[in-house]
Amino acid sequence: MADDRHPVRLGVDVGGTFTDVALVVGDDLTTAKVPTTTPQHAGVLDGVREACDAAGVAPADVDSFAHATTVSVNALLERDGARTALVTTAGFRDVLEIGRQTRPALYDLDAEKPDPLVPRRRRFEVDERATTEGIERAVDPDGVRDLATRIAESDAESVAVSLLHAYAHPENEAAVAELLRGELDVPVSASHDVLAEFREFERTATTAADAYLTPELDDYLGRIVAGAEDLGLPEPRVMRSNGGVADAETVRERAVTTVLSGPAAGVVGAAAVAGGETLGGQEPDGSSSVSSAAAVTFDMGGTSSDVSLVRDGRAERAAETTIAGVPLRTPTVDVETVGAGGGSIAWTDAGGALRVGPESAGAEPGPACYGKGGTEPTVTDADVLLGYIGPDAALGGDLSLDVDAAREALDRLADAAGIEGEDGLDAPTAAARGVYRVANATMARAIRSVTVERGRDPRAFDLVAFGGAGPMHAAALADRLGVERVIVPGPAGVLSAYGLLAADETHDAARTVRLALGDATRGDIADAFAALTDRVLADVSDPEAARIELAADCRYAGQSFELTVDAGSDEAEAAPATPDALAERFAAAHERAYGYRLDADVEAVTLRTTATVDVDAPTVSRTGELDAERGAREAVFPDVGAVEATVYDRDALGIGATLDGPAVLAGAESTTVVPPAWGGRVRRDGTVVLERDEGRARQTRGDGR
Repeated sequence: MADDRHPVRLGVDVGGTFTDVALVVGDDLTTAKVPTTTPQHAGVLDGVREACDAAGVAPADVDSFAHATTVSVNALLERDGARTALVTTAGFRDVLEIGRQTRPALYDLDAEKPDPLVPRRRRFEVDERATTEGIERAVDPDGVRDLATRIAESDAESVAVSLLHAYAHPENEAAVAELLRGELDVPVSASHDVLAEFREFERTATTAADAYLTPELDDYLGRIVAGAEDLGLPEPRVMRSNGGVADAETVRERAVTTVLSGPAAGVVGAAAVAGGETLGGQEPDGSSSVSSAAAVTFDMGGTSSDVSLVRDGRAERAAETTIAGVPLRTPTVDVETVGAGGGSIAWTDAGGALRVGPESAGAEPGPACYGKGGTEPTVTDADVLLGYIGPDAALGGDLSLDVDAAREALDRLADAAGIEGEDGLDAPTAAARGVYRVANATMARAIRSVTVERGRDPRAFDLVAFGGAGPMHAAALADRLGVERVIVPGPAGVLSAYGLLAADETHDAARTVRLALGDATRGDIADAFAALTDRVLADVSDPEAARIELAADCRYAGQSFELTVDAGSDEAEAAPATPDALAERFAAAHERAYGYRLDADVEAVTLRTTATVDVDAPTVSRTGELDAERGAREAVFPDVGAVEATVYDRDALGIGATLDGPAVLAGAESTTVVPPAWGGRVRRDGTVVLERDEGRARQTRGDGR
């Protein structure tokens, strides 16, 4: 039984290939990795049972259960959400299709826009009119009832209602939504509840996405809640895109907030490790625990890689994101995703050039080396031939490694790409080296997109690597980018699950107000923020413990874009700043971003409020051996060639152990590769800190290896 003095905390993250589990009892961490199933909830419950058995606790002993899911993002990517109807103001039926003038590929004459989530035959108009000043023409209830009949005949499974200027005056939209809920037995999403902000296209697209995702997410969470109850688990709290968790009932009412559930959990876990929150104070040598004021998080999983930025232990957030061509205006952890993961398929284009991804082998059949019928060469197969993954590696669940299948797949790729043996490598291994290089180039571009392309020098950041494949590629990426330090968390292979245990409860609300700060009074701003604060506190589990943060999207009058600035008072966290103070903060932010400020009026366009109930990240300790060496094997490094690498048992490494490359740290959930020019040290919680050794790098180059 669990020790009553210590809480038992459980986190489960569903990935494209594996479902990861992290279970903490006191300061002891138990992990599990099982194949992701269809339906997903079955794999979640399997993973919970496995972790509980390994930790010697019963599911009924668990005190808290947090969960991250890919249901919403998969529905968008695969376009298999609910049949959705859209109700909008007469004359605005085609907003979803018209979109905006800007295009992602300006000069691509063959570019195709993705189909809208709601086809035209299920888009309906209602005769009404609201302006920013008020309601000009009220809705006719009988007309809405007739509309409900037409929607029912369209076989819609959900309805989105987005009327013109409903963010400012929602009376008509609220009336339509209420009437439809009374007439139809399907969920109805109203834009003033989903996104009370201006910009018609983004508001309509986000509301349509919420309706599109709600039935499937509601069904999934219903299964998870029922399964948890059967096992004696507490009801799960669900990770949302904003990096915070909320109770399942709240999340079921706003499905669109979960599209980046899994990636957000990983970034939260990485932020906790980078900020030193999970480390146990000083190290045995008296040094302080590793911490990083600025870090790039790098999560390489089975189907994709996600990168984000962390500053001062907090993940950077964005007000919107785009998934599969669908703009979603909802607070998210700012994540850049590329289609390069362990399961990404390597192929040759029409010109014979080697490419990697975005298509993935997934969990079924998976990479060729999984021995489950996969025949396409993947990044994981390349890692096997390069010697990074050993022939006796545990892949999760009952999977075992089939090296011959990986070699055959890469041999076929070598033939297709015209790759011959070179530098003492046979053709399949030379092809594997090429796959590794191409995948790394793709992931390096993603890191540059959140650093260089935003005016940040990647050399000023540490790289926090996690996911099943991230630590295998991290040091090579750091070399490409000039990064000097790589941080590999102890539970790197299941860090998204572990991050769920460090996630705060977080709720957001926003509303467009368009206040001219030169004319506004502090009372105008205070009243608007008070309404938003009441809204977020209504969702918080413990309002007395909630921390309130205020922000405002501001712009110079006449501008078409905004910058978000802190809107809290210097005197009191939950009180708003004065209009003059807010205008000055915006001017300073504008000058930092664009190099100048204007002597012009400033508008507060949209106000934002966040309520957070802080959660203490679990502190885990590490036990193990200073000498966990388990032999050696040949490994291929792209810029060095084949060398003998020391193999360590990653899970047995003790506190204070030092490592010199070349080395491979083989673990149950992930493998860390230490190139010849790198060395490392194991910290108190099992985090491995890798640092580039310039002396060894020069020696390697001098040896001509």
